[in-house]
Amino acid sequence: MFRIRLPLRPPPTAVAGLRTAAAQIAADGTARGGDLYDVVATRHGVRAVMGDVRGHGIAARGTAAAVLTGFRDAAPDEPDLGRLLRRLDRALARHLRTRAGHPAPGPDPAAPDDGEEFVTLVLLEISGDGTLRALDCGHPWPHRVTGTRVEPLSRSDPLPPLGLFPLPEDPPVQHPPPLLPGELLVLHTDGVEDARDSQGRFFPLRDTLARAARTRPVTPEAVVGTVLSEVRRHAAGRPTDDMALLALGTDPVPPPPEPRPGRHRPATRLERNGA
Repeated sequence: MFRIRLPLRPPPTAVAGLRTAAAQIAADGTARGGDLYDVVATRHGVRAVMGDVRGHGIAARGTAAAVLTGFRDAAPDEPDLGRLLRRLDRALARHLRTRAGHPAPGPDPAAPDDGEEFVTLVLLEISGDGTLRALDCGHPWPHRVTGTRVEPLSRSDPLPPLGLFPLPEDPPVQHPPPLLPGELLVLHTDGVEDARDSQGRFFPLRDTLARAARTRPVTPEAVVGTVLSEVRRHAAGRPTDDMALLALGTDPVPPPPEPRPGRHRPATRLERNGA
């Protein structure tokens, strides 16, 4: 049975000119807490994060909360996206060191068996003119929805997940084409695409987004609602992983108003003859 749960803090429905919608789905009563996301407006642009902690349960919830707190603390002040990522990496390392020194009583049955915990994560920055900057650490790239066309935001190889290897001194920020009016960005965790039906087939997220884009109006709320409905039907109530979705979009440019018909008096005979 699916249970939809709210994130630690529901993102606003509109942030600095962008419309947003988000949702999480818990796999079951114990496998919860490994996904994280948020959207904040800063003087550097709108910044969004989507992440997924390896494992489930109490340990994953604590790790997700630590990374999310790091994002909320650093995103408004850190001018460089690469430095913001490095601060999240340090927040994760601090959390894991602290937890190692103060282990929770009793085993966590959903924690990784080998004790290795890491976080896949994508960071986005959207300026007021639509300029995009992105960093990806082992996470699925967001999808860009343009009309009915759905494409990954980037095809570049991501960095390793946080917690596995040291970050490069200067993380390579990606610069996708700007976000245009009417376009959507859909961020998600791999639990969405990994959802399987009774025959073992993976959930066709890209095709589902294309179908959702054919409805009118195309809004973040409508797209998230369509994906949630379709993934429920696809998995038939048997999810094996948490899922998270975050959609960001700009309003389309309204068409120019049609000229209103006016009253015109008939031309006189002199006017018709060019006098």
